[in-house]
Amino acid sequence: MEQKQQLQQEPLLNAMIKFVQSYMDVQSDIKSNKIMQTASNETIAKLRLCGIPRKGRAVEAVMDEMVEDVYANQVIMQHPRWFGFVPSPASLLSWLGDIMTSAYDPHAGSWMQSSAAACIEQEVIAWMCRQAGYPDTSGGLFVSGGSMANLTALTAARNAKLSEFQYPLGTAYVSEQTHSSVSKGLRIIGLRTDQIRKIPTDSDFRINITLLKHAVSEDLAAGKIPFAVIANAGSTNTGSIDPFNEIAALCEKHHIWMHVDGAYGASVLASSKYRHRLQGIERADSISWDAHKWLLQTYSCSAILVKDKKTLTDSFHTCPEYLKDAAANDEQVNYWDYGPELTRPARSLKLWLTLQVLGTDTISDIVEHGFQLAQWAEDEIRKHPRWEVICPAQQAIVNFRYAPPGLSEIEIDALNQQISKEMLQDGYAGVLTTELNGRKVLRICALHPEANETDMRTTVQLLDKIARKLTIEFERERNAS
Repeated sequence: MEQKQQLQQEPLLNAMIKFVQSYMDVQSDIKSNKIMQTASNETIAKLRLCGIPRKGRAVEAVMDEMVEDVYANQVIMQHPRWFGFVPSPASLLSWLGDIMTSAYDPHAGSWMQSSAAACIEQEVIAWMCRQAGYPDTSGGLFVSGGSMANLTALTAARNAKLSEFQYPLGTAYVSEQTHSSVSKGLRIIGLRTDQIRKIPTDSDFRINITLLKHAVSEDLAAGKIPFAVIANAGSTNTGSIDPFNEIAALCEKHHIWMHVDGAYGASVLASSKYRHRLQGIERADSISWDAHKWLLQTYSCSAILVKDKKTLTDSFHTCPEYLKDAAANDEQVNYWDYGPELTRPARSLKLWLTLQVLGTDTISDIVEHGFQLAQWAEDEIRKHPRWEVICPAQQAIVNFRYAPPGLSEIEIDALNQQISKEMLQDGYAGVLTTELNGRKVLRICALHPEANETDMRTTVQLLDKIARKLTIEFERERNAS
């Protein structure tokens, strides 16, 4: 039996070594790859017909098929010129941490099952809390992503501010720029749509504090119970940062939980140059922070931080009879008592490895580089006629559009949508659209430490080339009709 197992392990080991070597070759020349590849109809048909075999197949053959048919057909979110959504420029260090952690497969639910991993999660969370300016009572845990981080925080907020019979009276406040995961989370924890107040933003796409105060006063007068305000630390659309101190003063006055959605923007706390932009975040009751964005981690690696860790255990602690043997003492942490997951991977270990190898000075430089990338893009946009900067570079985001004279707003919207599509087809860079003030705009979010000034300026120049070509085609079609 042992000899048979050895024979099985040898081809597996050889296949693993071959994969690592080939992957490293691809990563060393990643800029030469197209940013997106969609599976052909033939490939999809092949995958659907593959089925699950009764008898196993050679591991190398299966791995080769997965590389060629599955992994090759995706958006390369870690490509230096992928500027859509919020990129995830995962470092090889994080990948290494993933490999090591997956190999040992620690169960990160309790101290008993993975004491050292729990200790490291404590240390990384404590570091993040210190960056936020939180007190010693603070804590948190790692979860899958910003959606789960927001959901965890909002659950704690509801339980801290409302009794069960008050749930129908609770109201929460978001801005027009708040990420959709927040409203989704509020619905999951039981709020009706009419209990979620969407507040307009100002000219800088920050929550309008005057209108927020008015909405809270109206709800209080109507017998409602305002229990949560969600602020943005770098909104997804524009990178805008809400006025934390003003929001905190309102929340403190009315005993409202203040949550900051910092999915990508909270990483600015790691920058020595720009962290002041998040002044006031230390007054929030909770903060979500995705390490799998600006901190270079592979999916999934997000954290929820709370000013008082007891608010998490009050919401999520359980102690059924089958878990009593794993009870923790005061110096230990059972993270299954801090969030909704009982079985959970050790997500913090790859971030720990990255921070240990790179150090916080390098992380600061990487965050600040994202600011510079967006500034280079904006500078290049302003050099080209017919382009408008809709929202200047904030954090690592800039919003803009092509607006030639003589076209209606509907035609300009359609033109910018087509510019994005043609850029994707070209494959040089990924630039997607969003909507601001009812207008379709192009959006660049640049986080990759290996992207440079040439990448940014060439991307804008190519967008301009595509835009001018499409304008000529449009005018030719209009004249012909």
